[in-house]
Amino acid sequence: MSNSLVNKYNIAGPRYTSYPTVPYWNIDTFSLEKWRSSLIQSFKESNSKEGISLYIHLPFCESLCTFCGCNKRITKQHSVESPYINAVLKEWQLYLKLFDEKPIIKELHLGGGTPTFFSPENLKRLILGILQTSELAVGHEFSFEGHPNNTTKEHLQALYDVGFRRVSYGVQDYNETVQKAIHRIQPFENVKRATELAREIGYTSVGHDIIFGLPFQTLEHVEATILKTKELLPDRLAFYSYAHVPWIKGNGQRGFDDADLPSAEVKRSQYELGKALLAEVGYEEIGMDHFALKTDTLHQSMENGNLHRNFMGYTASKTQAMIGLGVSSISDSWYGFAQNVKGIESYYNLLKDDMLPVYRGHILNEEDLIIRQHILNLMCRFKTSWTNDALYFKELPEALIQLEEMETDGLIAINSNSIAITEKGKPFVRNVCMAFDVLLQRKQPDTQLFSMTV
Repeated sequence: MSNSLVNKYNIAGPRYTSYPTVPYWNIDTFSLEKWRSSLIQSFKESNSKEGISLYIHLPFCESLCTFCGCNKRITKQHSVESPYINAVLKEWQLYLKLFDEKPIIKELHLGGGTPTFFSPENLKRLILGILQTSELAVGHEFSFEGHPNNTTKEHLQALYDVGFRRVSYGVQDYNETVQKAIHRIQPFENVKRATELAREIGYTSVGHDIIFGLPFQTLEHVEATILKTKELLPDRLAFYSYAHVPWIKGNGQRGFDDADLPSAEVKRSQYELGKALLAEVGYEEIGMDHFALKTDTLHQSMENGNLHRNFMGYTASKTQAMIGLGVSSISDSWYGFAQNVKGIESYYNLLKDDMLPVYRGHILNEEDLIIRQHILNLMCRFKTSWTNDALYFKELPEALIQLEEMETDGLIAINSNSIAITEKGKPFVRNVCMAFDVLLQRKQPDTQLFSMTV
């Protein structure tokens, strides 16, 4: 990847886990009643055909990792576990009252925070509370994010017993200097132990998350981390760029100076090196920033055209409705988005009054739905088309004019009724999506909202 292209296209841009992106939600026209109606409609249309997805946010961590952009509460007091699980189950009950049949769960994911902050017994109680009021779809997939330092055999066994078969571990980088800067000290031995334990118990997919562009991280650090990763051969990998957004995330990302971060050119070299090393042992790139072996369901979903992207990232199958439980979780009915309050106390208070703990959202209009489909196509299949008149939008000609320079640079191919991103252009998929993002084009932000695209 030439430095000139990196410099040219390294601008701030969304990661497109949704469209419209959160800063462009129309919160003024959103209401809880509209959200409920959109979810009820989506549930009726899709539950019996494909089921629903659940994301459960477990926000507690014992210490602060300074690279993290997630909503979390730092505490060592494990007495917080039971009240929080009770609240999540109460929220689930409020959603159940909206439906006229049992939800069929296709995907369930525990994120955080640190899900393994919770005891195995409490995690099992949470999941059983969900399963007792629902049914399971054929080929359902349950997954959780585990911290290598505190994921025990008991955690893995308890979750395996209630249907989990996939776990992902946050590795980030194995270099001690980098680990100290991001306040995430975990030796390779801990990751090895957690990975092997999962496989011994019977997990069919173990993933590792690795970040490039971290403070003080060099090309050699990334190489060493990837070489150690190859020793363990996880089934899938998230290998993504550190999103430096201290203006959003506050002091958690201010433990180092901007000068301590690798340049855009170095970051791109870190990615290209990692990608080449992973290819040597059979990893193939899936969408943006993800890699998988051919035996993993993520790879298989890419092959059969079922790869999907939502607030959980890339998923192996699509459900029209996704319900987010817990503080800050975002739900998606396809026709609308709704985000829960971020404060734990506010979350408890609303649930105590039998209120869904939603504080903002967006109801998609016809144009939103068209653009959303194009961006999904680009993010999941690196191509999109408008042969179907239903996918044409009035500002498409302007979007194609914007993309002409990217075609000149060999990043995309534009045809009469479609575009395709080239192999050379895959690292710039976010930039291509931005040309279709009519809300972003109509109103460029006055301040930086997003991380850099490279």
